[in-house]
Amino acid sequence: MESTCTEILSQVTDRVLEITINRPQRKNALTMAMYSAMAELLNTAADSPEVRAVVITGSAGVFTSGNDLADFLGGSASGDESPVFQFMVALYNFPKPVVAAVNGPAVGIGTTMLLHCDMSFAGEDAMFQMPFVNLGLCPEYGSSYFLPRMAGHAKASELLLLGKKFGAQEAVQLGICNAAVSADEAITQARLAAEELATRAPAAVRLTKQLLRRATHAEGLQWMQEEGAQFQKRLNSEEFKEAATAFMEKRPADFSRFD
Repeated sequence: MESTCTEILSQVTDRVLEITINRPQRKNALTMAMYSAMAELLNTAADSPEVRAVVITGSAGVFTSGNDLADFLGGSASGDESPVFQFMVALYNFPKPVVAAVNGPAVGIGTTMLLHCDMSFAGEDAMFQMPFVNLGLCPEYGSSYFLPRMAGHAKASELLLLGKKFGAQEAVQLGICNAAVSADEAITQARLAAEELATRAPAAVRLTKQLLRRATHAEGLQWMQEEGAQFQKRLNSEEFKEAATAFMEKRPADFSRFD
């Protein structure tokens, strides 16, 4: 099972599909082509008897620094047909267990995709952040729905409104990750969990995942679509253009002229 994008690596071993985000020169920032490749891998794996579990990780000690802002500025990044939303839906609807191994930065989508994984292991050097408001944007991928239910309203407000960074231990306390381990153990633990899952009765595993998610499935997907529509509007806003330009110019964003 091969990726269609050179910056997304994939291999299947012992019925475990491992997907590696591999764009180290840009801290694994995600482009539309990378989203498309990951969506295609997940959609193929969903129906493949060769895959019973998936591991998602990043190369070079980085999970992902989030979306490539230059790529987002270059065209439409949202809407139901966009590569971003196609990946989100593919992961959200994936019927088999998904385990993440997180080292280094996990920014934006790097954190919010973990809300849709079944297990995740964070290296001690992992750093999480959802800086949407900092960029003049709004939450994505159902994070304004799922995070308050996991962490409580007050903590979710802190993380989403202030875009605060947090580490591996706090990610465990919030219920985002299963365990905080040494940096070189994150991928090992994720692989071990996925390999163990791959030996379990496959139909029972899929049904258990379905039952675990059934209560929130329909409403969560609706929330994702609403967030996606609002996110699209924000991508066309002057506030986002200022934030993205400031980021690329390596200066603080100036929102003083906005109401």
